[in-house]
Amino acid sequence: MSDYTPPFSISNKMLGFVSSISEKIGKISNYNDFESKPQLRKNNRIKSIYSSLAIEANSLSISEVRDVINGHIVLGPQREIQEVKTHTMPMTTLTILILIL
Repeated sequence: MSDYTPPFSISNKMLGFVSSISEKIGKISNYNDFESKPQLRKNNRIKSIYSSLAIEANSLSISEVRDVINGHIVLGPQREIQEVKTHTMPMTTLTILILIL
């Protein structure tokens, strides 16, 4: 066992690569910390839905969109409220699919 010699030698270049890889792994680990902030993700999702519906001439405010998503009663055109509900279904389905994969 002590007679074994690996078919490579450790060089400064190789150590530089190892260091670079370790640094990148650390950055990825920090990125995963954002996954643990559901409030940030929820707020971004609400803003995304609001912006998308605003482009389609939906007159609901961002707080009204937030209330519809949270299941609260909102006064406004029924068609626009239904648009918000319909718009959230694909997002929820997509989120579930991402979590499964």
